[in-house]
Amino acid sequence: MRLWFRLLAVALIGVGTAVSAPLSSPAIAEQAKPTQEDAKSITLKAADLIAAQGLDEAAKAFNADGPYKQGEIYVNVIDFSGVWKVYPPRPAGVGQSVINVKDPDGRFIVQDVLAVAKDKGEGWVEYRWLNPASNRIEPKITYVKRVPGQELVAYVGVYK
Repeated sequence: MRLWFRLLAVALIGVGTAVSAPLSSPAIAEQAKPTQEDAKSITLKAADLIAAQGLDEAAKAFNADGPYKQGEIYVNVIDFSGVWKVYPPRPAGVGQSVINVKDPDGRFIVQDVLAVAKDKGEGWVEYRWLNPASNRIEPKITYVKRVPGQELVAYVGVYK
């Protein structure tokens, strides 16, 4: 019985060490990095949430840490005129027009987002943007989805 208890204690210490490993560990950091599939899945769920509960209720979920906002992942929402309706990294930006925002290469990325939403309903937009984690301009890919029956667009991007 005593040997069993020691084995159990060693096993639990091993599990505790693995669980408490720092996120800066390369293997864990790589696992935690969001994928394009994460961006697409969260975007689709966000558009459904807006359609079901309305923008005001959905915005509460988008601005709170949780399934819609974690690390570099967050839900943006703009209307068809290019005005921010939800922008978790800088809530003070809500209400501002971002229609003429360009990436470092001069691409009008918000206009690209709106074109995909209006023409196809959903899809990918690629551009380059400043990654706050690395402080470098890096390729980014964003999944865009028009909210069904509304002139709103939800989107989530990840760095490649």
